Amino acid sequence: MTEYAIALDIGTSGLRCQAIDMATGETVATAITQRHPIPGMNVIDHVNFALKSGEDVANKLLMGCANQLFASLGIDLSKVKRVGVCGNTFQLSLFQNIEIRDLAYAGENMLKTLGVVPPKRDGAVLKASEMGLLGMPDAEVIIPPAVRHEIGADAIAMLLITGVADSKEPCLVVDYGTNAEMALICGDGRIITGSAAAGPAMEGQEIERGMLAAPGAISDVDIKGDGWMCTVLDESMIDREGDIVDPMTGEALEKGPVRAIGITGTGTVATLYNGIKTGIIVPPKINTEDGKLHLQDGIDISSHDVDEAGKAIGAMRAGFLTLLHEAGMWTGDVKTAYMSGASGLYVDAVKALGIGMVVPGATHLIQFGNTSIEMARRIALGEMDMDGLRSFAQKLKAEHCMFATSETFKQLYSIEYAVWCTSMPMSMYNDMLDVYQLPHISEPSEDVTVERRSMTDLPDTDKCPVRVIESGTYLTYEVEGCRFCKKCVRECPEKALEMVRKEDGRIFCRVSSDRCGGTACRRCERICPESVLHLDLAKVEQ
Repeated sequence: MTEYAIALDIGTSGLRCQAIDMATGETVATAITQRHPIPGMNVIDHVNFALKSGEDVANKLLMGCANQLFASLGIDLSKVKRVGVCGNTFQLSLFQNIEIRDLAYAGENMLKTLGVVPPKRDGAVLKASEMGLLGMPDAEVIIPPAVRHEIGADAIAMLLITGVADSKEPCLVVDYGTNAEMALICGDGRIITGSAAAGPAMEGQEIERGMLAAPGAISDVDIKGDGWMCTVLDESMIDREGDIVDPMTGEALEKGPVRAIGITGTGTVATLYNGIKTGIIVPPKINTEDGKLHLQDGIDISSHDVDEAGKAIGAMRAGFLTLLHEAGMWTGDVKTAYMSGASGLYVDAVKALGIGMVVPGATHLIQFGNTSIEMARRIALGEMDMDGLRSFAQKLKAEHCMFATSETFKQLYSIEYAVWCTSMPMSMYNDMLDVYQLPHISEPSEDVTVERRSMTDLPDTDKCPVRVIESGTYLTYEVEGCRFCKKCVRECPEKALEMVRKEDGRIFCRVSSDRCGGTACRRCERICPESVLHLDLAKVEQ
């Protein structure tokens, strides 16, 4: 009788799971969502939704999505014995349905005022049936420990799965995502961790034509002759050569076989690199006639996009330098940089280095896949024990750098902001470091080697097809005072909203939770002429 384990990665942009034969360790099925089931584009949006609409509502959305994913695996769920889970601290807290306000509010006085008692997050073994996971009565769910509120189990995975924790040579590892968790391995047994709020720009969000990786997304851009060649994901999510365009006008110099509908974070990075290299972009300005840099099929990059991406990149580079300063090191002391997560795997590593997304001075760039789901797999198969994970988490707590309270980070980020958002030339960067009595940074090396240790961010997808499901659930409530003009419906950029008039004349809004942009958007609420639309009142449709 075949018994199964399930590995579940709860990421900020979506959920991924794999079913594994426990006897052989082979992957038998993989399923992913296109989006996260909770409204919003980043973890801050998810926090706001949970606080305003209720933690129970957020938990229902997350558990409903997990049940959809597991059902789509096509296995006998009653034979599942263990579910290993990984993700950041907030996502795992919602999954467990435990207190999250201690993650949302800073300061002990505020927490005391609210009567918040932070729960233990040192790992848990729970019954699947009691959590609301369906069809697996005998399964246990294993939740790994967190380090701190912004350093979760996914950061532990980043260190353990890459193997850098035991490195004898200095190196820096980063999990690229909405939060850029990073760790400096000093080579003498010390590990200093930090987390920079990179924001959603690195995942193609908060960019005007940005999108997550999906068919039709521009994923890379290269200078080719007199034009720029766009790389576009096809229906099978394979990179294909797209159009060669004039970036100044958008004119297609040579047509490719695939059409584009948006641009990913990796495509944005490539566009920034090429734009800065050619002088078309002098952050945040774009030196074209209309102030936009043009790619194929009307996709363009605006100064607003440069500003958003620059703030994310600046937060990362300020984080790298802060960790180096804490360790008594500086650029040039760290030659090896590990890049994990989907963005870290698929981005052009040399372009990322060129614009500051990799620690300055690195010459050996190693790209990993999804370390979070790999740790979930090992937990599910019993290859990682809770005691060992707890011990490692305690070690990391000893040397964690909180960037929010670091004077060095504040100084460095002020320089980054000046470069990316106020047109200060990069040539003045070292002059500004002199002001803060910090050493000069190294120029990006021209002699760089790139090692890609994974071809995809999910293991074994060549052995079984990936099932992609819609992750959303409808949220609904009665909108009193609505005159049914439907301006809100037309305003929604994600087509997430519909208004329904019942036979008795009452009007309800219905929101597809995974498509809603959450607190980062609210365009539907702002355009309502009667100011009666309040999505925080919506509950899971029964």
